[in-house]
Amino acid sequence: MNFTRWSARLPGTQRRAAARDDRTPVPAARAEYAQAQAAATLPDGPLPEPPDTTPAPAAPGPALNDLSAREILGRLPAAVALLHGPDHRVAYVNEAYETAFGPRPSGVPAAEALPELAELSVLPLLDQVLRSGTARTVKSRRTAGGGSYTVTCTPVAAWDGTADKDEKKTDAKAGEKDKETRGEGGVLVYAADVTDHAEAAERLRTSERRHRETAVTLQRSLLPQELEQPDDLRIAATYQPGGTDAAVGGDWYDVITLGAGRTALVIGDVMGRGVRAAAVMGQLRTAVRAYARLDLPPHEVIQLLDGLASEIDATQIATCVYAVHDPNEGQLVYASAGHLPMLVRDEDGTVSRAADPTGPPLGTGGWIHTSGTIALPPGSTAVLYTDGLVERRSEDIDEGVASLARALSGAKGSPQVVCDRLIRSLGVTAEHDDDVAVLVVQHPARTGPNAELFHNAALDLLGGIEATPRARSFATGVLTSWRFPAELRDLGVLAASELVANSLQHGTPPMRLGLRRTDRRLIIEVTDGDDHLPRRRQAEPADEAGRGIEIIASIATSWGSRRTPGGGKAVWCEFALPR
Repeated sequence: MNFTRWSARLPGTQRRAAARDDRTPVPAARAEYAQAQAAATLPDGPLPEPPDTTPAPAAPGPALNDLSAREILGRLPAAVALLHGPDHRVAYVNEAYETAFGPRPSGVPAAEALPELAELSVLPLLDQVLRSGTARTVKSRRTAGGGSYTVTCTPVAAWDGTADKDEKKTDAKAGEKDKETRGEGGVLVYAADVTDHAEAAERLRTSERRHRETAVTLQRSLLPQELEQPDDLRIAATYQPGGTDAAVGGDWYDVITLGAGRTALVIGDVMGRGVRAAAVMGQLRTAVRAYARLDLPPHEVIQLLDGLASEIDATQIATCVYAVHDPNEGQLVYASAGHLPMLVRDEDGTVSRAADPTGPPLGTGGWIHTSGTIALPPGSTAVLYTDGLVERRSEDIDEGVASLARALSGAKGSPQVVCDRLIRSLGVTAEHDDDVAVLVVQHPARTGPNAELFHNAALDLLGGIEATPRARSFATGVLTSWRFPAELRDLGVLAASELVANSLQHGTPPMRLGLRRTDRRLIIEVTDGDDHLPRRRQAEPADEAGRGIEIIASIATSWGSRRTPGGGKAVWCEFALPR
């Protein structure tokens, strides 16, 4: 006997059995077998049939063909207006339209009844849609109420008066208007509310604009706020960030006075966009200025920058040109790390192009850089630039460089005028798709009274005790002929004597004393064949030597030393001329 089934008939057990059945329902076939067995064994006959709890099937909804146009359009969540006839009279607006723009009368032309269509720039499209039978869309236009909508105007078939027959029975006036519009085509206006999307897009644009402004501000703050103007050169530079659709890059330039009339010119480009590129550019520019103070040859500066670029970010590649101008040599000594070639325009308009880069871009590593030279005589103009000036998607970059050379050949005037002319000639506008940096350097040809302010004098010195008196006598005669005040003349003679004496004691032949004056300063320089650089130190009272550089540093405006290409060195000092 099945005790479980018997227990189900006892008082108070039906609820527990039902609860158990709810948790673990018995399969249909097994339940029928259990019921038949219980009916055969129970004295009172079979158990009653359980009630049927199967939910009744839902009543079928109306077919699509049974719905009127009003019922279909009325259920749409977007604002819908149905217009008919050549004057686009309002035939119907759904509830969503009235919620968005308010109730609108039927039978009135849309230009009068639907002013929001004018705000959304839809009215001019209605005639086009009705005439061409082609849908038109206006994306994300804002209304006076602050909402943004994307509106689609779709042509509809000729009006036959059957779409809204229920309405015509209840509205006699509307029925009369429908009779008037039968056989006329119409336009269905579907306005989707995209306010949330428009606001999100505006927030994104605002964020991008702020990010760009931050990058531009950082970029400009890292560039020189005021260019140094050497005695022998005239320099101007221009930086223009890319248009609003282009992120800010890492273009930079710099002018560094090295002393003794020499000047370093730098231009570079970090491959990348945004704040990161600007930050890397700032680090490289700072490093260039630090290395320039060592007065190293250009290729050694580039070599140091190459290693630093790899340490800053191995994924960032940068190009750079570092050039040094010495007024006594009349040329630029440069090293190029994958950068575009410099251009030099002679006084007669002939444009020369520097040789190809002397090494790969910074950050590639494993390359020994070398230096090259290009003449920069008086009356000439040199141009250093980044690829944004000459690179175009539709042409080879060599064609861009050739166009720049043609523009430079006819460019005259001050360095800033030349900068502006080159920018215009190459078609660079405020919406240019890349950053542009241009550095223009002029070596003016001086004539007339201005030329009298620039003089050079030099004396080759032989070793021996007679070198110092000869140097002193030579300096006295030259400085007197240049009509310097007596005090400045005496200081110059003392400086020349100390530099020559220091070279005789610590250097090797050949030795040379050079004097140079500009409109701003007096420069005294001594070269010899030994590459050991002097340093300033505090001499002890008992020392018989070691005071020469200390004396020079005390009386001169500035002093320094550098190694020369032939393996020797040059020690120099400067005196600022009275204004």
